[in-house]
Amino acid sequence: MKGLYDKKHTEREFQAGDWAYLKLQPYRQHSMPASVFHKLSTKYYGPFQVLEKIGEVAYKLQLPPSAKIHNVFHVSLLKKKVGNSVVVESQLLAIHDTSNPRWAPEAILQTRMVKRRGEAATQWLIQWFGTSPDEATWEFAHDIIQRYPDFQF
Repeated sequence: MKGLYDKKHTEREFQAGDWAYLKLQPYRQHSMPASVFHKLSTKYYGPFQVLEKIGEVAYKLQLPPSAKIHNVFHVSLLKKKVGNSVVVESQLLAIHDTSNPRWAPEAILQTRMVKRRGEAATQWLIQWFGTSPDEATWEFAHDIIQRYPDFQF
């Protein structure tokens, strides 16, 4: 087993000042629209500058202030930026945080019925607090009721 792992495994190490892409696919974006083709969704974001090494396998990145995620990541989630080419930075998506008032639902714009696990389920097009109607996302009504019991729908 160890031999198979060692065949494809490469040690990654970064220095302060290096640039790295960040893999965010393991983080589920509950408040973002679900992509029909999950395999085609953005996997890496960045590049972001490495600020420092934390321990043996973690690195602190310089993320934009709008990013609502912790800025220390395991080395397996980083990919070194190679070359001097200028790359347009993909916008880093904020992880859904129910304690933040910014992520409170403001209004229900539309309703639709969909199949969920073989049964009919109601989805609401939710406009989030402080966002435009263009940024509204489809959420299951049951989930919104559970996460936001004080929301008046």
